[in-house]
Amino acid sequence: MSPEKEGTRLNVTTEVMTENNDKVQLMKGAAFLTTVASAGMLAGFGSTLALVKKRSPGWFFKGTMATAAVPETGASLALRALGWGSLYAWCGVGLLSLAVWKAMGVHSLTEFRQKMQTVFPAIPQSEESPGNSLEWDSIFTSKED
Repeated sequence: MSPEKEGTRLNVTTEVMTENNDKVQLMKGAAFLTTVASAGMLAGFGSTLALVKKRSPGWFFKGTMATAAVPETGASLALRALGWGSLYAWCGVGLLSLAVWKAMGVHSLTEFRQKMQTVFPAIPQSEESPGNSLEWDSIFTSKED
């Protein structure tokens, strides 16, 4: 085999490995963001429920038990509304993303990034000079000193 063919095979193998590493990195990033978003959502929901239960326990327990006057509890009504709202939000964002994806005619995320860079102007990087740096000590000191 000639050295040229061996170099080509090496380049192709390196490109495949780089592409696989990019996919793995993308999946790790998606898993991390999903975990962080889920944890934040659960923490916010849990702290809100704890606050309501602490401030007005009578109203809280009134909403968790069904009565003859109100056959559905407030909690089940809220969960049903949360489920439908989440379904509509996921479907709406997915449909919007699919429409943009198809309208742009791209086939991968790298193509999408390159297309977006050609559509939108670049954000210029501003260099901060030492004279423009922010002094946090001067911001947090009291005016009476």
